[in-house]
Amino acid sequence: MSTPNAQSAAHHDPASAESSGLLQTYALAFANRRIGAMLLLGFASGLPLALSSGTLQAWLTVEGIDLKTIGFFALAGLPYTFKFVWAPLLDRFEPGARGWLGRRRGWLALTQIALAILCWVLAGLDPKTQISAVGACAVLLAFCSASQDVAFDAYRADLLAPSERGSGAAVSVLGYRLAMLVSGGLALVLADQFLGWSNMYRAVGVLFGLLAMTSLLTPRVSDPQARETVHTADGSAGLTAPVRAPARIELRGFAAMVATGLTLWVLVRWLPAQTFALAPLGRWPTLGWDTAALLIAAGGALWAARRVGFPSFVAPWDAFFSRPHALGLLAFIVLYKLGDAFAGSLSTAFLIRGIGFSATEVGAVNKALGLAATIVGVLAGGAWLARAPLWSALMVFGVLQAVSNLGYWVLSVSPKSLPLMATAIGVENLCGGLGTAAFVAFLMALTDARFSAAQFALLSALAAVGRVYVGPTAGVLVETTGWPTFFLISVLTALPALWVLLRLREPILALDTERLTKRPVLES
Repeated sequence: MSTPNAQSAAHHDPASAESSGLLQTYALAFANRRIGAMLLLGFASGLPLALSSGTLQAWLTVEGIDLKTIGFFALAGLPYTFKFVWAPLLDRFEPGARGWLGRRRGWLALTQIALAILCWVLAGLDPKTQISAVGACAVLLAFCSASQDVAFDAYRADLLAPSERGSGAAVSVLGYRLAMLVSGGLALVLADQFLGWSNMYRAVGVLFGLLAMTSLLTPRVSDPQARETVHTADGSAGLTAPVRAPARIELRGFAAMVATGLTLWVLVRWLPAQTFALAPLGRWPTLGWDTAALLIAAGGALWAARRVGFPSFVAPWDAFFSRPHALGLLAFIVLYKLGDAFAGSLSTAFLIRGIGFSATEVGAVNKALGLAATIVGVLAGGAWLARAPLWSALMVFGVLQAVSNLGYWVLSVSPKSLPLMATAIGVENLCGGLGTAAFVAFLMALTDARFSAAQFALLSALAAVGRVYVGPTAGVLVETTGWPTFFLISVLTALPALWVLLRLREPILALDTERLTKRPVLES
């Protein structure tokens, strides 16, 4: 049942979705500039991903580059993993934030222009003779793309009212998925049949230029430094907007944090790996060593940020941990999508090796039906969130995510059946899409408007922590227990998040009213 404040706000807010039915709710995308902007910017956010990964690998393969070199290009995606490191700088340095650009739009336009330029530079390179330059461009593409993601996530959190978070999250995911089809599917067809690889990248560069211009037409959000107060989880007036530290202090702290983290990683993980062969230790000791090295490097980097002074990085964490139930909320962030990721980690191997489907059958169902089911799921989840409290959506969708894993269990104990495979994949992707819509809305609700870029990047990075360990654990379990037991265990893996969610009912319900008393500061 919705809270009185949420119901009142939905009644008086023309942007809220009171109407019943999915199609009526998503008519907002055409009537509301804020929701419509999510589709456009979600598309811009998803477009670069394949350009430095799958699509680029296809180009290199066609050009005859050896597989070892192509394999190293996977490292180009590292900026997506570590974007939380420089995300605070996007909070601290806002181009044109107090001018006509407003908050976030400056970074959005700048990163999109940079992506356009990099696509043209990449188009002028020959992978056979300039592979190092191609690799550098791939890393820069991923860096600018990750930076655009940071700016977009922060813009979305700053712009949308609480009643719009579900719809906004769903529409942005829709735009993201459509863009991945364009850069990961359509781009291959255009390059192979019509334009060639270089001209295809040039065409995408032109598209980024158009997106940069349209980003400047999205709704403007003012700099929160101009606000007198912000509001805490109970809706009461809270801390005033922080005073920004001088640029030299921020940059010095950033450099010290990065240098300390890298130095500790080299000392604890890289040098021993070069001196002593880790492979004979086995997979689990190596994973444990990696984990310990990561924790030591992260702890040292955080110590340096506090010791030397990196306020834009430290302040968001301090603000988050000042709220009640902070540790419980962090635990929930790590656990919520864990069961879903657990079952999906070996789903392709299960369908091909465990059941005996062909790669063509699996690819067709996963790409077509899986994508369609995910899109329907996120849109339906957004429509639900427009009319229901966030906590109930998280609970219902969390249960559905867990139950959907049983589809793979049924598949594992039944005779080979293509319709049954399609049903299992469709249901799992549908429920995963529902959970994604609620989870993104939850992360938006948690972010503080003063630090939205840094906090959203940090929280989303934490959400991926559990999934790092899913692959090794899943492989061992399958080998020791078999596929049917593995998928039953994947259902149980989702239960801790639901238990934590039960304990967090009141603080999450409070998130529905946290910003209702103070709407985003918008300007035309």
